[in-house]
Amino acid sequence: MLKRHCLPGFSVRLERAESFSSCYSVDSNDCEKIIPKEKTKEEVTEPSNQLELIQEPEEIKHPSLTLQFTFKALCETLKKLPEDDFRMFKWKLWTHYPQPFSASQSMDIVDLVDRLLESFTCEMSVQITRTILVSISKKNVAEHLRMLYIKNQIRHELCELMIQKYSEVSITEGQTMPLDDIYVDVNTFSRSDNGPNVEHEVLQITKAPTKKKPGDRLSLAETLSQEWITKTYARQVYLYGLAGSGKSMFVKKLALDWARGRSHQHFSFVYVITIREMNEYLETKISLMDIVNKLYPMAKRIKTEGLRYEENEALFIFDGLDEYPEEFNFMRTEIHSDASSPMTMRVLLVNLLRGRFLSRSRFVITSRPHADRCAPWDGHYDEIEMGSFSNANKDEYFRKRFKDPNQAARVIEHVKSLKTLHIMCCLPLFCMLLADEYQRVFRESPEGKLPTNMTYMYTKLLLKLVHIRRTRKPAFSPEDELKLLMDLGKFAFTLLEKGQFHMNRSKCPDFSHIEAVNRSGICMQYTTTPFVLCHEDVVCFLHPTVQEYMAALYAYLSFRNHDKNIFDQSVKNKLKLSHKGHRITELYKAAVEKSLQCPDGKLDLFLRFLFGMGCKTNQELLLPFHKPSAKVLDLVKDCAALIKKNQGSPHPDRSKNLKCCLEELEM
Repeated sequence: MLKRHCLPGFSVRLERAESFSSCYSVDSNDCEKIIPKEKTKEEVTEPSNQLELIQEPEEIKHPSLTLQFTFKALCETLKKLPEDDFRMFKWKLWTHYPQPFSASQSMDIVDLVDRLLESFTCEMSVQITRTILVSISKKNVAEHLRMLYIKNQIRHELCELMIQKYSEVSITEGQTMPLDDIYVDVNTFSRSDNGPNVEHEVLQITKAPTKKKPGDRLSLAETLSQEWITKTYARQVYLYGLAGSGKSMFVKKLALDWARGRSHQHFSFVYVITIREMNEYLETKISLMDIVNKLYPMAKRIKTEGLRYEENEALFIFDGLDEYPEEFNFMRTEIHSDASSPMTMRVLLVNLLRGRFLSRSRFVITSRPHADRCAPWDGHYDEIEMGSFSNANKDEYFRKRFKDPNQAARVIEHVKSLKTLHIMCCLPLFCMLLADEYQRVFRESPEGKLPTNMTYMYTKLLLKLVHIRRTRKPAFSPEDELKLLMDLGKFAFTLLEKGQFHMNRSKCPDFSHIEAVNRSGICMQYTTTPFVLCHEDVVCFLHPTVQEYMAALYAYLSFRNHDKNIFDQSVKNKLKLSHKGHRITELYKAAVEKSLQCPDGKLDLFLRFLFGMGCKTNQELLLPFHKPSAKVLDLVKDCAALIKKNQGSPHPDRSKNLKCCLEELEM
């Protein structure tokens, strides 16, 4: 092992086997910058034969031109020289700088670059190398070196922008945290269509039968890694995930880790573009490169400096394809392959999904599972899927959100004591809403009692999903929004009565699957393979408990808005003239009776949610879905009396569930 020690005045130490060339990449964004010590006039080597540089060193001065990068770039450049040209390069170097290069003919590339950087600054070393290469008629090699440091400058500026955009994330209104401090690595699955999490507090639920095998679990660093890419020829990857599953957070963390040099360094450039940003150009023609250049101004230099995406592997991430308001028509959309050619947004996205642009680049498209597949049938692509929080992930998230260890321990213990809430925390969005609520309690009183009302949290989840839907196009009127919720609630109740938690799409009722699956965030669709070569699309809710909540919401709003007791259709005509005097407690009475008739407990959580909606706090949250004249009713006493009257059920589990209903009433 040969070690080279630096000359006085410059602290560089290289080991032949472990030199900069083997430890650093040209494309790496160096976190540690080693700055040479400034030399005095006496220490600077004076050339005996003045070399006229082709460009002043100060002109290429840039924060990206670090010692590590310069060493690697110079070594890579000089390796392109044949042996005779390398000898000529060394002779030229000795001619102009005889003192440090008196023994240059015996030096190899590592020794030569080592000595060059010991004697001169990074900028000076690069310009000396370029000038001599041009003088020995190696302009193409000199141009290669110029391209290396230009590319590194662009990359450095892109990394700085990524760090600025994604180092902090909003976790609740008015509060941000460093992404590194809050992010929990949710594994992705190497295959899609894994279906929902069906774990349940009361019921044993089975997924739709399928011959498909579940995919392998991949960490963020493993997803799109160099090893993973070598196993597939697909340039296009679809990342599917439920509403609130953490797709956007995953994308931000990947971009931030790339910018900080932690992972995915095999990509020269990484761009994150949201479909919401692209939707701003729906009414005009624009090219893909124009969009990239508007969002990332430093990318303009790639073309002006003569760089080509075909020679540099780039990663383009398009986040939120489900936010695009129009449908894709792959059969009737013209084909384009020029990423610089202006076109309508529909044509641009269709050709992007076809994989027509930038043959050396890779594309990741994130989306909720679509009602109609957004990938062309003849395309070559991979599909991966966001996983859900494991129990360990849930604990890790709460520890990161609550910096006080005692508060974090209290929250974790409290959530684990409420089995349905703990199960539902598999959804990162639900975890976030729960943490927001508990932080509000701690702000009001550090020793305050943590709430146990699960209906409140599910209502918060529904309102969050509705809010997300309202930010999308096309805009929904309040009437259409309520109609969709009621349609979904009726669908949920119909399934629940049958003891089902999924249905083949071909058998689903006639409501808008596009709205229900793509935009509402409440439903999902996935494909099963019950038999070989037989594929079926299955529609279900985010989670079985979301179906039970929506069924309860349907029952509650049917009565509040239409005086309709969904359990008592037979007396509808008899009471037609006296609906206004029909008290809502009759709905609760019918629901309790129906629940007690189900020994399997299929209506247990439905009943809890229904009673929870009678609580004043939840009534206030649900007021936007009430008719304009609706008021908050005082139902707690009547509901509590009804529950206590029926607690003598012969089924112990049903009696236990009635006690849980009392907790939903916050009694």
